Amino acid sequence: MESQRIAVASLGELMAALAGNGPRAIELTTAIACPHSITLPPGCSLAGTDKDRCILSFCNGDGIGLTADNRVSGITVVAAPATRAIYTQAGLPDMGSIVLADLAVTGQVSIIMRTGTSALSLVVDGLHIAACDSRRYSEQPQKYGVNVYQGALTVYNFNGDANARIKASLNNISIGARNAPVLGSGVFVSGFGDQSGLVDLEVLTTGEVHSTGMLPYGTADIITGGVFVVYGVNAGRVEHFGEIATYGVNDMVLDTWGTVKRWIAHERVVSYRPSGIGFVNFGTVDEFTAEAEVVTYGLGARGFNQYDGTVRNIRFKSIETFGDGSIGIQVSKPVGTITVDQGITTHGSIGNTLVKGVNMPLPAEAFSVKPGGIVERFVVGGNLETHGAKVTTYAIEGGKVGAVDIKGEILAHGAGSDAILVADQGSTPLTRVRAHAANGVALREAGGEVTDRTGFVAD
Repeated sequence: MESQRIAVASLGELMAALAGNGPRAIELTTAIACPHSITLPPGCSLAGTDKDRCILSFCNGDGIGLTADNRVSGITVVAAPATRAIYTQAGLPDMGSIVLADLAVTGQVSIIMRTGTSALSLVVDGLHIAACDSRRYSEQPQKYGVNVYQGALTVYNFNGDANARIKASLNNISIGARNAPVLGSGVFVSGFGDQSGLVDLEVLTTGEVHSTGMLPYGTADIITGGVFVVYGVNAGRVEHFGEIATYGVNDMVLDTWGTVKRWIAHERVVSYRPSGIGFVNFGTVDEFTAEAEVVTYGLGARGFNQYDGTVRNIRFKSIETFGDGSIGIQVSKPVGTITVDQGITTHGSIGNTLVKGVNMPLPAEAFSVKPGGIVERFVVGGNLETHGAKVTTYAIEGGKVGAVDIKGEILAHGAGSDAILVADQGSTPLTRVRAHAANGVALREAGGEVTDRTGFVAD
């Protein structure tokens, strides 16, 4: 059946159009203020003739409810930041196709599929969310000792049925602005669990994303992400064309508990507060590339952590951290090749940081491999360098490293700091690497003695 086209220029005309029968294409021609939320019936679309002029604002409560086979495009939607500007309603077994395109939004865009609905195809192409507070919503993934706050854009399969599936393509997403982050996560995509209620994410591309959870320091059981690919998500390509920044405690910048084939950050990845991590992986990533620098500021704010799962090939331009306990790279599970084109630098000593839901003290090492961690190949184009007291720059602490190629030097500038500690005899010895430590110690090996001094070459 062909959709009926209806132009509306007032609240009365909008409500009359929504009350009609059959598929219809509603065209907004001016700004309208709604005193309540509205629902698009199945097969109904809502578009604007001019996004800057066609502003749909909601004075009380949520905004636009979606049912099935809906399209919203070319308008500005304004709701209170702590409400849902656009959201899915429960009930239909198959929601068909939902399309959101060329939208400017204040408030959350919440696409959640719950029990009773088993299929949804979602396409987002062009979405900017200026302000949002998503912290109050109770549907939150739980694993590794933490809960995750929803995001300004939330795509969530909350149906635990093994056959329930969301298929999504999310393009041209931007969230918040520099120094004006949304509250909660930025972009949040999650399934119900690792094996049920899955999300097939074909592609996710973003511009700038700025977010903060506003968590008090010391919180150990809640985290957020600038871009968070949670469990139950199988992603083909994730790509960022703008800066991704987080501004709060426990705010991961890029995080995954799911599966990503290819992940690329073209611009800077930055965290400004304690226990933020540039990129943290608990899932399976085939290839990750950060073409610009990864920078963290704050106590225990690390550059890259591999805590579970694996990454087969990961490449950074550079990593630099500022803060006690702020490790450059830490690996606790087997991974493939880690390449750092320029180098890793840390500015900090020993400090508290969040590890799997527990705050604990760690030294701000440049490169650390813990028990259970295996790095097949580690390549650095420049230096590994630390500036804090009582830290080790290159620390193999029970894990193993295969091939090593460090073209620069391993430097420890802080008082009482070591350049190299190798506590596993199975790791490949360092060769052709100059190491210098402030206290004169260049290399330690488990069960052995200090073997040399400044200017040492490890053979």
